[in-house]
Amino acid sequence: MNSAGAHLSVLRLLAVIVIAAALLFVGYRWAAARISESANDNTSTSFAPYVDVTLPPTLHFEDAADQPSNSVILGFVVADPNQRCSPSWGTYYDLDAASRALDLDRRIVRLRERGGQAMVSFGGAVNDELAVDCEDSQELVAGYQAVIDRYSLTSLDFDIEGAALSNTSANARRVAAIRALQQANPELEVWFTLPVDPNGLPGPAVELVDGLIQGGVNLAGVNLMIMNYGGSRPTGMSMRDASIQALHSAWQQLDGGYRRAGIQRTESELWGSLGATPMIGQNDVQKDVFTLNDAEGLLAFASEVRLGRLSMWSANRDVQCGIGVDDARPSNTCSGVDQEPLEFARTLGSGTALAHEVVAPEVARDETRADSLSRDDPRTSPYPLWRSGKAYEEGAKVVWQGRVYEAKWWSQGGQPDAPVKNTWDTPWRYLGPVLESDRVAIRAVTSASGDRPRWSAEAVYVAGNEVEHDGNAFRARWWTQGVSPREDPDQPYDHPWEFLGEVEPETP
Repeated sequence: MNSAGAHLSVLRLLAVIVIAAALLFVGYRWAAARISESANDNTSTSFAPYVDVTLPPTLHFEDAADQPSNSVILGFVVADPNQRCSPSWGTYYDLDAASRALDLDRRIVRLRERGGQAMVSFGGAVNDELAVDCEDSQELVAGYQAVIDRYSLTSLDFDIEGAALSNTSANARRVAAIRALQQANPELEVWFTLPVDPNGLPGPAVELVDGLIQGGVNLAGVNLMIMNYGGSRPTGMSMRDASIQALHSAWQQLDGGYRRAGIQRTESELWGSLGATPMIGQNDVQKDVFTLNDAEGLLAFASEVRLGRLSMWSANRDVQCGIGVDDARPSNTCSGVDQEPLEFARTLGSGTALAHEVVAPEVARDETRADSLSRDDPRTSPYPLWRSGKAYEEGAKVVWQGRVYEAKWWSQGGQPDAPVKNTWDTPWRYLGPVLESDRVAIRAVTSASGDRPRWSAEAVYVAGNEVEHDGNAFRARWWTQGVSPREDPDQPYDHPWEFLGEVEPETP
């Protein structure tokens, strides 16, 4: 054997190893950079179910036991029928009335205490969105801004469907208003929720999106109502496949909308600008039923393309219907399919930020909460202070240590903030902190005069209606029926009637 040749071969071998190691290291660094870049460029799909705020029984979206998602979309804010440029919740409550009757302000604060967020949706299928009724541009902007300020919002949703889709005047007013809102609130995200079928968005919806993009709105995305397909869904096509086809069709339309405006969007950016909202279970169209298997398939697709958001209509329906309910007819309070409670939320929210159970939470330092936890004042508290010797029925509300609690069942002596192993062990549900707004007096001091109809248990009254009852005059704070007016109710914040004064007797 030649020793010099062997020595040269060893050197060559060492050189090859060093070069290979260097190439491997460079390749590793390049691949890691690409993976890191990809991770930074793509965000996971978020999940936030819709909650019908005014629908009884109240869905406690702020309570993780009732709604596991950390984020929700609250619907719907619409035009007040008595003041067309003023926002109201479903025409039943103005913003002040919703705070008192529904504890809405407090419950949104509570949701944020547990790390969640709320988006508010304007419009919906039933009532008029603000821009439809309000023709004054400044008042329209003020109406939207009032909602943003009231709930400290960073995201808005506009659910535009039915006749509102083709209302070009309202659409133009809304575009101008949103543009002004985003100038005043630079971080404000705006989504539009629109109807769709497997062929894509209808013509008026495409025109609406074009108007938003070309009108200078910074559009966060378009959320598709993947529901109620009817004849547009071919026979034999599942709701999952129909929904995926609808998303592909809308992707093409959104791409076209940006191209017409001279704006380039990447494939991933376009998917991130789309959302999907199924109507869980039985749809309004009898043959359309969105099952848990459909939900699993939709989630898989959303994860694959990194869809911007997933939702569902609605959290109020995420439970199996009871005995005697016709499952073929859609219900506002159950899905019409076999399921476990909250199973659609847990399926569609799988892999996203679902809430973790929190027991005896700390009260967040929010600027809207009252000054001190140690000074419960019965003169300014929104509800009576809790007392250990008093028995409380289901639904009773109390104040204890700067917090508001609601009784889940009859109890006596159980301190609302007593430590428990599980949330279901306590008879009290924590609604949120006492707020500074609770200190505002709500009793009117003006004397009554003028003719008013006598109160009737059968009549429906809306905010502003005035009646006479037992020689006194009252004004309705919000929608009410069958609740007798009282001059001095035990819980005035929770009562729909405002006392105006004694009725002046008629002169002979």
